Amino acid sequence: MNPCHRILVFLAFTLIFSNPSSAQHVRTDYDRGTNFSQYKTYSWEQVQTENPLWVNRIKDAVNSALASKGWTAVGSGGSVAIMAMEITRTHRTLNTYYDSFGGGWRRKGGIGFGDATTTEDTYRVGTLVVDLFDSKTKNLVWRGSTSDVLYDKSEKNIKNLYIGVRKMFGHFPPESKNQQGH
Repeated sequence: MNPCHRILVFLAFTLIFSNPSSAQHVRTDYDRGTNFSQYKTYSWEQVQTENPLWVNRIKDAVNSALASKGWTAVGSGGSVAIMAMEITRTHRTLNTYYDSFGGGWRRKGGIGFGDATTTEDTYRVGTLVVDLFDSKTKNLVWRGSTSDVLYDKSEKNIKNLYIGVRKMFGHFPPESKNQQGH
């Protein structure tokens, strides 16, 4: 393979595989014995984040999702208390690219994969955890989380926050067994 083809193959693999994660990971869980139809109001308790600019962004995203479900934010005394925490972690990945493909691992006789180039990528992943507590009992009734790669541009991170929170609350409120009549 000539040097130009090697560079093109390397660039193609880099573009295809360099983004460590392009899909958000959303998880939810809830207390199966809770009747969510009793809740219609909520109050914010606390938002923990390293960057104070994100406090209102997180609240706005969650407020928007809950408003679309018919819930109302109140300054205090809501039937549900909300706490949220943002966590950022750095991850490392190794990517190996081969410049030509042969019939198998290199062995006597020259059959093999050819030269390999390994690169190290580090990237940051942000996770938002949102907890809903029954205000009277103080019991956790619902937890949702969304994780995604963080980018250098805050506009893209804000957009991804809203998408992740919308997905997190996509099937909210959950139907309890009491609501389903079982």
